[in-house]
Amino acid sequence: MDLGITGRKAIVCAASKGLGRACAMSLATNGVDLVMNARGADALEATAAEIRERTGRAVTTVACDITTAEGRKQVLDAAGEVDILVNNAGGPPPGDFREWGEAEWIKAVTANMITPIELIRAVVDGMGERRFGRIVNITSSAVKAPIAELGLSNGARTGLTGFVAGTARAVAPTGVTINNILPGRFDTDRLRGNFEFNAKKTGRDPAEIAKNAAAAIPARRFGDPHEFGELCAFLCSVQAGYITGQNLLIDGGSFPGTM
Repeated sequence: MDLGITGRKAIVCAASKGLGRACAMSLATNGVDLVMNARGADALEATAAEIRERTGRAVTTVACDITTAEGRKQVLDAAGEVDILVNNAGGPPPGDFREWGEAEWIKAVTANMITPIELIRAVVDGMGERRFGRIVNITSSAVKAPIAELGLSNGARTGLTGFVAGTARAVAPTGVTINNILPGRFDTDRLRGNFEFNAKKTGRDPAEIAKNAAAAIPARRFGDPHEFGELCAFLCSVQAGYITGQNLLIDGGSFPGTM
């Protein structure tokens, strides 16, 4: 399927690894030029080089912390006019809420709520003037089914979800869509880190924890980041122009609800 986005320009945040990398690769494969961000310059440059080689698209890299005002300015200045924004930032660490103070909560909310809102605010009106825009926020399945040890993520990402619910409908007449993708368990460094956390807490083998976690998913496996990237690319397509304000689960059937 031709997604109709060849020649468009996208910002993809936290794009050197994991789900952000998968989104960048899928967009470039479908003809999109990229401005990619991550904090680690080496991993970012390696990913960018691979994308250029595989797709032939223009890729600009900005190594910075997107959760800071300075970092966001660097990315936005490098991008200029953009048609697609993929918001993504590393989730806060797992833990016991009794151990988190105000500083931990502010850091989590800044990274996973305020940062995407600020980036949306910076690009949405320009997109609307050009009558095309696609904004995709990478959140978490924990928005629908909270995970106790991920309380910081549960809270911050749910706040973003509420913001998007209203804003997406307000800007829909301008040709801009805003959607959230809610990943379940994907084979990423983040998932492996969570298994290590639980292993230390329980004294169990992380490999055993991973095996049991995969067995509990109806699909009986973890997600492949490529699958996530392809969903992101479709939501950025011309065909997806009637999808907005939605929270799309991609979790192998883990969420047990009917809605």
